[in-house]
Amino acid sequence: MRNSTRNTAPAVKFERGQFVLYRDPEMFWTGQGGHTFVCRIERGWMDGTYDLIAVASGRFVHYATADYMRLLPAVDAMRDIDSAPLNAEGAADDMTAAAIAWLTQQHATANQRPELPEQR
Repeated sequence: MRNSTRNTAPAVKFERGQFVLYRDPEMFWTGQGGHTFVCRIERGWMDGTYDLIAVASGRFVHYATADYMRLLPAVDAMRDIDSAPLNAEGAADDMTAAAIAWLTQQHATANQRPELPEQR
């Protein structure tokens, strides 16, 4: 008889520096709170496991399996900036402080005259 269970985890090879949502399986299956948190990939191992660093707490997670990780794409983190109606009244009210700071920096950089290299 065939096993009808499917692996629902996406076949993804994560890279150092990427952000992932990690679910600690032991904490999850024992009903503990705080089992799911954002991590940064620190290292990948040949067996397909990863070392992670929890972004908020600095907690180290050794040998995490990809089955319990989901990639957090940059496009999702930047969606509020990419889709912000900048010409609407009160548009900045719904944006995060980081988004406003980034846009302010981009505006300042765009309005500066480029510096010429020093002549020899």
